Amino acid sequence: MRGCTGLPRWLATVCVVACLSHSGSLHATEHKTVLILHSVGREFRPWNEYAKQIRTELDRQSPWPLDVGEHSLESARSGDSNPEPPFVRYLNALYAERVPDLIIAIGAPAAAFLRRHREHLFPKAPALLTAIDQRRLQYSGISQNDVLVVVKHDFRFLFESFLRISPDTKIVAVVNGNSPNELFWRNEIQQDLRPLEGRIDIRWYDNLSFQDMLKQTAHLPSHSAIFWHTMLVDAAGVAYEGDRALKNLYATANAPIFTHDDSFFGQEIVGGPMLSARMLSKQAGTAAVRMLDGEKPDSITIQPVGFAKPIYDWRELRRWGIGESGLPSDSEVYFREPTAWQKYRTQILVVCAVLLLQSVLISSLLFERRRRFNAELVSRQRSAELAHMNRFSMAGELTATIAHEINQPLGAMLANVETAEMMIKSPVPDLHEIGEILADIRRDDQRASDVIVRLRSLLKKAPFEPRQIDLNDVVRETVRFLSALSIAREVEMISLIAPTPLPVNGDFIQLQQVILNLIVNAMDAMSGMPSAERKVRVLTARDGDSADIFISDAGPGIPADKLKEVFEPFFTTKPHGMGMGLSIARTIVDAHGGRIVAENLAGRGATFRISLPLVELSN
Repeated sequence: MRGCTGLPRWLATVCVVACLSHSGSLHATEHKTVLILHSVGREFRPWNEYAKQIRTELDRQSPWPLDVGEHSLESARSGDSNPEPPFVRYLNALYAERVPDLIIAIGAPAAAFLRRHREHLFPKAPALLTAIDQRRLQYSGISQNDVLVVVKHDFRFLFESFLRISPDTKIVAVVNGNSPNELFWRNEIQQDLRPLEGRIDIRWYDNLSFQDMLKQTAHLPSHSAIFWHTMLVDAAGVAYEGDRALKNLYATANAPIFTHDDSFFGQEIVGGPMLSARMLSKQAGTAAVRMLDGEKPDSITIQPVGFAKPIYDWRELRRWGIGESGLPSDSEVYFREPTAWQKYRTQILVVCAVLLLQSVLISSLLFERRRRFNAELVSRQRSAELAHMNRFSMAGELTATIAHEINQPLGAMLANVETAEMMIKSPVPDLHEIGEILADIRRDDQRASDVIVRLRSLLKKAPFEPRQIDLNDVVRETVRFLSALSIAREVEMISLIAPTPLPVNGDFIQLQQVILNLIVNAMDAMSGMPSAERKVRVLTARDGDSADIFISDAGPGIPADKLKEVFEPFFTTKPHGMGMGLSIARTIVDAHGGRIVAENLAGRGATFRISLPLVELSN
């Protein structure tokens, strides 16, 4: 601030900001060199995963550009220390011009190598020792220039955690390599598992080649499991980098596999409590940045990292029949296949909406169909009632004729009875004549009975009962019924019946009512004409697939402008008519699937044509 003395306050502020910005810019662009030492190689698990995660954390947290060099301590695979001095000279020569700002040793072999050669390998450079179990360290050899980010294993806890979720397990095969580091861990694991020796049979294969291990683990007895530790180098001296060894074991093993480090998790491992590479690397990355920033290593203390909360692979749980109900309450299950609802929720909702809409529409249509059916039923009932009333009305018009038709046979019967009484009183009655008289009485009685039967049929109230009938029989019966009325009204009724049957499906009474209505209407149309000109013609015929009835009169015809209205309700040309006869006739014909039309004849008169569909004649 002395350089800004005497300047205005605003200019002094600008100077301060400029100085701070320049200082921050220099700090941001300062170059940092980091040397990473791998224990056995860059691609050996789990240390390669730790190195990758640590570099990710350095890139995320570091404000400086970093020049990171990675080197592997190949001698750790065999335990031969002879190559170490040349390797130390190589590193010194490589970093002669720029001493590393930080050394990171990943794994116990790399940390031990660094401690052995600290006097000759950048003694003033701070070192971060990580991915090491605390029992591998000799704390007396740790300098004030070193920071530890270590882990702590509890193999008994690991095994007991697996036995809790798979309590039937009797045998655990341990897959472990034959390098010095792996042999060290065999002894440590054996000591941790001594309390479990009476509960499970623990089998070791580190004295075999990996191929022989695969043969053993492929034929384990039932209720077995496999603990995967590491496979750096097998007893045959073959090194296994990357995922090759674990994948081969998974492909041939007949038992579930669990392990101590989540670097192996994701395909082959059932799961459980494991060391978290992400958690360890996050702490190591934070410590590394603090050291690069100049903080004294002896002031940085990181607590040992233990097992993270349990995680499990849903696919492996299902494969080996391990139920989720036995998992720890704080565990997480990964790779769970989504349910159909989770995968296709939108599609399911759309389909459900469509189905719901369809259901509503179908329900509405069924409701409307039922309403329509009920309405048709009510309409049919009303039509039947109207037709019944029409028949009563017609019977009223025919009362005089019916009475005359009944009186004739009754009078003849009375005359024959009186004659027979006289003949019986004679000394020598003529029995043959009496027999003829009795036959006449029987014939007249049948004639009167037929009139009553026809009247009862006309007045009968019955539901619509279609059945196969001969349309010719309906016409004949109706003509016979109206023969007396035609005589009384001085109308000549001419019937021409087709020579072959005309089978239709219909109700005899209702069709008879239609024909009767049309014939009586024809008679009414000629009421004011001379008796010699009054003629009604009734004709039946076959026209393709239909049976036709033609009813014609010789009256004045129907006004041309009224031809389309004659079948409408309440239309009539009679002074005292109700106008329902032809409307009822059309309703009945429609119900039979037929049609009825009216037209004027050439000259004078009108004709009504009824067409009904023919059916096959049943035996």
